[in-house]
Amino acid sequence: METLGLLGFGPGGWGGLLLRGAGMTVLVSATAFVLGLALGGLGAWAKLSRFRAARAVATAYTTVLRGVPDLLVIYLFYFGGSQVLTGVNRMFGGDGFLGLSGFVAGALAVAVVSGAYQTEVLRAAILAIPRGQAEAGRALGLKPSGVARLVLAPQVLRVALPGLGNVWQMVVKESALVSVTGLVELMRQVGIAAGSTRKPFEFYAVGAVIYLVLTTVSGALFAWAERRSGRAGAGA
Repeated sequence: METLGLLGFGPGGWGGLLLRGAGMTVLVSATAFVLGLALGGLGAWAKLSRFRAARAVATAYTTVLRGVPDLLVIYLFYFGGSQVLTGVNRMFGGDGFLGLSGFVAGALAVAVVSGAYQTEVLRAAILAIPRGQAEAGRALGLKPSGVARLVLAPQVLRVALPGLGNVWQMVVKESALVSVTGLVELMRQVGIAAGSTRKPFEFYAVGAVIYLVLTTVSGALFAWAERRSGRAGAGA
């Protein structure tokens, strides 16, 4: 009964704080995923570019970011970003230390890592689209931007959805590492509750359940989107 009271929403209960931490986890994850998707699109374009320099940069990006531990990337962004901000501030006559917030550093770090994986997912999806699709679009009088937006992008997204769903699951779990920056997301809040109540097993178990709920629900949403896109593609 005592444990149930600690997990409740009444006085002395941690339920509200845990839900707030879960909300912050979703916010960090969504921000990182969207930014990573933009980086992934740019990286996929670079890897398929006819320019050797662009291909080399994109290959180095995906190789390094998929080979370096994610926690190390977060530390580099958190401490390195603060040093860069402080240096720029001093260049313009400012004084003192400027720190990068835990949310910004964490979201950017996870975005850069997820972008490396999304690059490969989108590259494979682009290669899976027959070249005749683009040629048909040009034959209809569409400009290159119109071909990319109206013909290729919907098909690439449909093919890439399963892989993007896997990357999203990875991003949600990676967001737990952002707690090292001091951001009070779910993992950090669980740790605070466990230390304050001296009931680590109970609170870490609850944290595991909440993460499982987040990944299960989001996995179901991606599966629904895949079914819808499959029906749309079949109808087309």
